[in-house]
Parts: sequence; structure tokens; C-alpha cells
Amino acid sequence: MDAPSQQPILVGIDGSDSSRDALRTADRIARALDVPLVALMFWQGPPVYEGWETVDPNRPPAGSEDQLRSTLADVFGAGVPAHVRAELLHGRPAVRLVEESERALMLVLGRRGHGGLRGSALGSVSNACIAHAHCPVLVVRH
Repeated sequence: MDAPSQQPILVGIDGSDSSRDALRTADRIARALDVPLVALMFWQGPPVYEGWETVDPNRPPAGSEDQLRSTLADVFGAGVPAHVRAELLHGRPAVRLVEESERALMLVLGRRGHGGLRGSALGSVSNACIAHAHCPVLVVRH
């Protein structure tokens, strides 16, 4: 296991406003603790057909990398700070975040609330990470 000062803070992002808020919060914490920040975005799915072409199941769907870059640009502008790294990973977000949390100092997630009573409940990814992550989990309310 890495020394605590080298363990990164992980943040799950999906392009939503709440994940951008989580990325901003995770960045403030990473800067304060002087640790790396790793933004994780996930893709999943079986082979599908787009028009007449088969989509490679081992490659992210078209636009995934653009969405990742766009989310980083929305939060950081033109220059992503040196302490920030982004990864596009294959798999179900809840499962992969729990796996990745084994190497993390902290896991930061956004909460995609709907307002009212429905908005008071956490989503399935947040619930799974709170219950099973191997590090502290911070859920940022948008």
C-alpha cells in the first residue's frame, strides 16, 4: 500500500453538475492535503451496432473521452492542474469505485438529487460506495 501522502483522492465523475461539484470539492481537499487527485469516469456495455459498424466492446463508446475532457475543462478551464489525473475505465461505476478505493486516501462523489422527498435519498452508486469502499467517502450535495 502507498504511503498516506502518496495515496490519491479519487473522485467519480459522469459529466453531471453534481459530479462537477464533487470534482471541485475533491480538488480543494487534494490541494489542502498536498496529494494527487484522480478523476474517474466509467463506461460499460456489450458490443452494439452503430449503423453498419460493430462497436468494439474493448473501447469506450464514441464521445466518452470528449465528455471526460469537457468535464475537466468546465471545472479547471484550459489548464488541468499538475496534481490532477483523469482515467476512463471500463465497468460498472459502483463496483469499480469500490475496487479503486483500495488505493485511495478518500473517495469523493456527487449526489444526483431530484429535489423534495426523492432528492433526500442517495443514489445507488453513492450507497454502494458508502457501504463497501475501503476508504472514507464524501458525498457532495449539489
